[in-house]
Amino acid sequence: MKNEKTPKNIHQKSQKEIIQKQKKNQTFKEKLSLKQREKNSTKLEKKHIKTQKNSIHFEQNFNKAIEPQNNLPHCPIEKKCGGCQYLLIPYEKQLEIKQKMVQKQLKGIGKVDSVIGMSCPFYYRNKVNATFGRDPKGNILSGIYQEGTHRILPVTACFIEDQKADAIIQTIKEMLRSFKIKTYDEDSDYGLLRHVLVRVGKSSHQIMVVLVLACPILPSKNNFVKALREKHPEITTIVLNVNDKKTSMVLGHRNITLFGPGYIEDTLCGCVFRISPSSFYQVNSAQTEILYQKAIEFAGLTGKEKILDAYCGIGTIGLIASKQAYSLIGVESNPNAITDAKINAKRNAIQNATFYCKDAGEFMLEMANQKSKIDVVFMDPPRSGSTKMFLDSVDALSPKKIVYVSCNPETLARDLQYIVQKGNYEIQKVQPVDMFPMTEHVET
Repeated sequence: MKNEKTPKNIHQKSQKEIIQKQKKNQTFKEKLSLKQREKNSTKLEKKHIKTQKNSIHFEQNFNKAIEPQNNLPHCPIEKKCGGCQYLLIPYEKQLEIKQKMVQKQLKGIGKVDSVIGMSCPFYYRNKVNATFGRDPKGNILSGIYQEGTHRILPVTACFIEDQKADAIIQTIKEMLRSFKIKTYDEDSDYGLLRHVLVRVGKSSHQIMVVLVLACPILPSKNNFVKALREKHPEITTIVLNVNDKKTSMVLGHRNITLFGPGYIEDTLCGCVFRISPSSFYQVNSAQTEILYQKAIEFAGLTGKEKILDAYCGIGTIGLIASKQAYSLIGVESNPNAITDAKINAKRNAIQNATFYCKDAGEFMLEMANQKSKIDVVFMDPPRSGSTKMFLDSVDALSPKKIVYVSCNPETLARDLQYIVQKGNYEIQKVQPVDMFPMTEHVET
């Protein structure tokens, strides 16, 4: 790799540049395994000391404009929605395109294994959100914002969304008029119902319905809940979420449980996870199992390793990996996620896990200063990628292996270049996993 920039300059790229280039990225995830280079190799050879190789795993997404073909699924709003850019492309061709895009993006960095696709690449999203409003004639609308606008595009069904979730949303839409529930208007800041979020446990078949309201009062809430459950007895919990701010964010900070426990559970790689309304949980359960199994495989756990899960969220990958490790430390700055992570550890009778609500970078730096040792670091940062301070902290902690999950090729390349230039790690393996068939988007 050419050392054209110093590590400092790599992380001075403006956020505006990153955001502009994100639009060019493709849709799927990839894992890169980085092998740590031997430190002070000459000295080690003289002392006849063998060093262990370290690995880092990266996941990534890529987009590319491609020509549609005939005789494929037809969506009446495909051109206006902008969400399923690959819908009119045969799935095998999608995988070929994504494979080539990964290879091009990572040319000169590492050998790319064949992308892992889905056996059934439709209706995979376990989380569906619908925005509610009205058209100029006063008709109730439910759907998504048209690409590049704040105009609601009506959606009754989607080829990548869970079908039960779509059906529940349509039922709620039909119930609004009889219950005299007004939809929210963001321009006038008037109305009640803003969004409906449905989360489905693909393994457990549990279903959560979240009604996002502009105030905490739902007229005739008991009758509304009863009527909805009569039409959809498969619903296991209903939550009222209060979002009273003028914001583009879907969920507010306050949840009121109207029916059931206020969360659902789902099983992933043999572990049961509690999922709250705002919990981060990968939207493609089937591919997530493959993704996590590959990450743990690349980590090479033997039962003796101390592992750290940075950006741990509700603890998914860390708790799954902990069954093959000596101990787990999970770090996350979101207090609600940490609460769920602790509950998930207890739910799965995992006693070798400890969770901290702290900034992961600062936490690792503290560990490094205390001379603490970690064998494997798992990290799954947001689309903006890691920070220079975080990567410096990883390097200071000097784990034998790192598993990096990335959903943004631009920030992945930046972080990868930065950490490799520090001289302690080198690329070992790249494994693409198609997390989002039919679409170029990584997350919603």
